[in-house]
Amino acid sequence: MPELSPELSGEWRFDPSHTRIGFSTRHAMVTKVRGAFNDIEGVAYVDVDNPANSKVSVKINVASIDTRSRQRDEHLRTNDFFDASHHPYITFESTRIDQVGDNSFIVNGNLTIRGVTRELGIPIEFMGVERDPSGQLRAGFEGSRRIDRQQFGVKWNTALDSGGLLVSDKITLEFEVSAVKVEKS
Repeated sequence: MPELSPELSGEWRFDPSHTRIGFSTRHAMVTKVRGAFNDIEGVAYVDVDNPANSKVSVKINVASIDTRSRQRDEHLRTNDFFDASHHPYITFESTRIDQVGDNSFIVNGNLTIRGVTRELGIPIEFMGVERDPSGQLRAGFEGSRRIDRQQFGVKWNTALDSGGLLVSDKITLEFEVSAVKVEKS
């Protein structure tokens, strides 16, 4: 397992071109639909000696949703789902980070979707750190968390002939983060 050494303390910025913040859910009760947001910003302040002092802030542009279907993406941007014209961003602000294993953390914070804020704990695994070919120090983190979209005001659905619903209320959030350390020159 990778080691968390003190020189990793400091500011880290998400690399949007190497970071995926996505989701998956059941569609028509029989298949999964996956998507991601292509326009994200994130910053983490890491304190290796005291992870509880660390913090994370993430801002996601709702209009950048991408499920590989233009028609579905347009529908997801409407008031039926994310209401992107009135709520253009999904945000997450950490309130506490707990280390639960050598490289395992629970990032607790406030997730806001459609103007509704809920406290949430997200299990995150530190994948390692390497210097990339351009000389930047890069760290990887992965995790996932299941949420109920209804709790965030994302309520649209339609009944199926079988009695089920078209879109599951349970959504799995997926995080694959590549962060670059802001190093003083």
